[in-house]
Amino acid sequence: MTDDPIVDIAAAHRHFSVDCFNRAWDLIDKEDRTPEEEDEMLNLSMASLWHWTERPDCTEKELSLGNWQISRIFALIGRPEMATAYAERCLAVTEDADLPPFYLGYAYEALARAAAVGRDRRTAMEHIAQARQLAQQEESEEDRQLLLDDLATIL
Repeated sequence: MTDDPIVDIAAAHRHFSVDCFNRAWDLIDKEDRTPEEEDEMLNLSMASLWHWTERPDCTEKELSLGNWQISRIFALIGRPEMATAYAERCLAVTEDADLPPFYLGYAYEALARAAAVGRDRRTAMEHIAQARQLAQQEESEEDRQLLLDDLATIL
């Protein structure tokens, strides 16, 4: 038996980083998820982020998006403490990398959503206000509207 892998590991990371993210997103969009689908959604999102971290082309943008998606899923399944933890990771990565307003706005969107799930309306409103300010700085009308539309679903 050889130590050579049967598959191209780099290609596998490229495939699964994207595939797991997209499959998790499909479950996010699903209205009536079973408990098993909620587990799958979370596992897929975490797998996506891990596969991204194994790619040499992984940037802070992918880390921001991956942490954001995990936060969103924890919020969807009613786990505000974990949603907050991943939203904070998203914010830290996004700020450290000085990513554009769209990404920073989504970090605050994640914090707002986590606070709302945790029934902390005041904090949610503060984060929504921060995200709205960032949305106004976004040059892309499409991205600006996407962020504003997501913010409108929080409270």
